[in-house]
Amino acid sequence: MDMRVAELLLRGAGGEPVDFARTIVSHGVAELPPNRVELAARTLETTLPVPRGARTVRMIERSGKLQIELVAGSVGASAREALKRTVAHMFRLDEDLSGFYTLVDRDGDLSWCALGAGRMLRAPTVFEDVVKTICTTNTAWSGTRKMTAALVEGLGVEAPGGGHTFPTPTAMAEANDSFYRDVIRAGYRGPYLKTLAEDVAVRRIDLEELNDPALPDDEVAARLLALPGVGPYAAAHVMLTSLGRYSRLVLDSWTRPTYRKLVGARRALKDATIERRFKSYGEWAGLAFWLYLTRDWVEEGLPV
Repeated sequence: MDMRVAELLLRGAGGEPVDFARTIVSHGVAELPPNRVELAARTLETTLPVPRGARTVRMIERSGKLQIELVAGSVGASAREALKRTVAHMFRLDEDLSGFYTLVDRDGDLSWCALGAGRMLRAPTVFEDVVKTICTTNTAWSGTRKMTAALVEGLGVEAPGGGHTFPTPTAMAEANDSFYRDVIRAGYRGPYLKTLAEDVAVRRIDLEELNDPALPDDEVAARLLALPGVGPYAAAHVMLTSLGRYSRLVLDSWTRPTYRKLVGARRALKDATIERRFKSYGEWAGLAFWLYLTRDWVEEGLPV
């Protein structure tokens, strides 16, 4: 049986190269369930919704192209097209980073990015990225992994071979409080997650509207900050990793000390000092800051 689904050219909208390996480990949330990254094999496996079900696919780079292969089951034409569209969206192949590469080419610390780094792997939906980001707040990375794995296993749609999709807003809205408390062990995040899911499920909130490039960054930030469980860190993180809005730096308990260590500062630096270093990047400042911090992730593995 031919397990190939589709093939996508690894080029951005401006004709710029896309570094597959650096994209699949572009940020920690990118490797949360249902995603599974095999760093040594340079592959990404995930389970995605298709019409009337779900399928698990494996993605790998071959000769400058992104190959999408089924792990189990079969697909018809409509499911094949759905998977192709979703993967292209996840890899942001419609985004033009050529302007950013022109800027980094002049910066000795970041010129390596011009070979195709900097593309943030996003989830199929903004809702999924927001939920996962909320699950990163005030917890160890192991806690984030456990929460997202429990959501996927408990509420996701099962695919042939046993993988599960990320749950829909409706599935999360219908889960009772004890599920969030005793199964997900979400703690204070439980009511936030359930309320968010309910609002999205009944369309009081349309998170996918935030993909509209006509919306100013300030308005997008304000809408995110109005969501339950989303503060300044989470809003900046979603803007960077999900929405392709790179003007804001993600400043938190990991990025601040990591930057301090990299620049050899003896004491904590003010946020304004860090922001000043990347101010020349303008709308790309947050992306430049992120790449400065994460250059060695492919070589050294995912963050723990």
